[in-house]
Amino acid sequence: MSERRFRVPSPRSGAAKVAGIVGATVGVAAAGMALERFLVRRAKADPADRYADEPFGTQRYDESCQIEMPDGTDIHVEVVEPTRDAGRHPTVVLVHGFCLDMGTFHFQRKMLAERGDYRIVAYDQPGHGRSGRLETGEYDLAVLGRTLRAVIDRTTPEGPLVLVGHSMGGMTIMAFAELYPEMFGDRVVGTVLMATSGGLLAETKLVVPALLGRAGGPLLFMVNNATRYGGTFIDRARRSASDVAWLLTRRYGFGSPRPSPALVSYVEEMNSRTSADTVTRYLRTLATHSRYPALAALADTPTLVLVGDKDMITPVVHSEEILRRLPGAESVTIPDSGHVVMLEHADEVNAALLDFLERLPT
Repeated sequence: MSERRFRVPSPRSGAAKVAGIVGATVGVAAAGMALERFLVRRAKADPADRYADEPFGTQRYDESCQIEMPDGTDIHVEVVEPTRDAGRHPTVVLVHGFCLDMGTFHFQRKMLAERGDYRIVAYDQPGHGRSGRLETGEYDLAVLGRTLRAVIDRTTPEGPLVLVGHSMGGMTIMAFAELYPEMFGDRVVGTVLMATSGGLLAETKLVVPALLGRAGGPLLFMVNNATRYGGTFIDRARRSASDVAWLLTRRYGFGSPRPSPALVSYVEEMNSRTSADTVTRYLRTLATHSRYPALAALADTPTLVLVGDKDMITPVVHSEEILRRLPGAESVTIPDSGHVVMLEHADEVNAALLDFLERLPT
């Protein structure tokens, strides 16, 4: 009878296979990161970038202050006083969106300040920019509405107002309207809602979940398990993937085929300065946002609804639903523009905003 021999694989050979797989994976990842760095460097090296020398993050102001909210959060506020025709126009209050700061309205603030006939109030939402973070608990849109009221009471206790909100800033205005409907028509004489939503969540995803879902499973897993890993861990992961973040910002924040690299970098920097802890603690309130009834407070107040036609975060359908609830509102859709429409197509947005402001009753 012939003898059959079976070879038992040695543990070392199995380990070698694992090591080979790991090595190959690391190699592929390194190659991918190298490609991303190359693509980002090439995209940023655009000699035709009209904003390459724009001093983003530096705006003149006449007064700045910190407002302490009841929960202890300090809110950073800046005020630009008019240099002529004082009192003829309403004060313009700028309310920025999620993962951004007051610099979102860089070009609108610059335009109005240079004209000199509008008073401007800008502030950083809680957990954003130079405002403080909550010590405990989650952020809530009702709290953001009360924060807006505190800013108004501190900076503009009397006189007409125009509220301008982008994305979550528009939702903040809706929460403000829900809490203080009596302010509209009396104090608030105009409202501008840019790239925002009243809560149309069944049809489309909103804000960060949409971005992370498109970015892939690992990032979504990190956000879903944020409390387990902790904000510090996630912040380090975000910094290590900065090139990916830049490419994602360009892809999902802008609508033009070749947006200004300087603008993309500016938006990505604002995103990256917003801590992961702040991001995760805002997700629930954004995901449950539904304030269509609050729009009734705006029914008799001039309202401008503005959106980019290629907005992938709050698509045009969100603005269309707001317009359906406010049939008297004006509508402006900016071609080839994404979510940060007021930065990407500043000239068009400035023209629409100024036209709206100049037609308000004085």
